[in-house]
Amino acid sequence: MKKLTPFADDATSIGIGDLTVENGTDQVSLHGSLDITRDKQGLAHAVALKAMLDQAVAYLQAQQDLPDVLPPLPSKTVANPFG
Repeated sequence: MKKLTPFADDATSIGIGDLTVENGTDQVSLHGSLDITRDKQGLAHAVALKAMLDQAVAYLQAQQDLPDVLPPLPSKTVANPFG
């Protein structure tokens, strides 16, 4: 599995089951769904998700200058590939 270090870049994404984790320097986004099943695969999914969240929490707790809330990120306009 590709390694993701939360908040380290604006390019990395990983998949955990059907859940996509997209990295960003200002936010980490989770998209999709993830079933934590009572089997070895479910355990692997839970461990991977917990490791990523533990890293994100540790990073945020270490920051001395966290704002109360970030302003909304600007939306990006993408050219219509069909037009």
